[in-house]
Amino acid sequence: MFEKSLVENCAPTLAGIKTGSIFSINTINSDINREIRRLNAVFTKRGLRLVPIDKKNNRTMMYLYRPDKLKEDLKNPDAKLILCDKGYSCTSPECCLAQLVKHLRIDKEFPHEIGLFLGYPPLDFKGF
Repeated sequence: MFEKSLVENCAPTLAGIKTGSIFSINTINSDINREIRRLNAVFTKRGLRLVPIDKKNNRTMMYLYRPDKLKEDLKNPDAKLILCDKGYSCTSPECCLAQLVKHLRIDKEFPHEIGLFLGYPPLDFKGF
């Protein structure tokens, strides 16, 4: 069931078209940490990484991404400016991702800058 949901929701990221994808999975009857470790053992060889973002009501929000693409995307001067304006003080993609995860766990809504982590161009967020 986990793999089916992953493919249905993350096909563009798996295919290398998008930087990242976010999806939610029912984790009521599963050892999610074991599944993440198992999948990451395969994914890291293919330039992918799967991370849990938040767990609520027997569902876990997941982020599948391509670390190399995220690094490139966040090097964009406009992306850096947007993140700085939103209070991010990151020196690496991993640090930026940790700050995004923190925002997602605290806030009730998705922050606009989440699009930068999904591969959307920075100019799409200038007005927000």
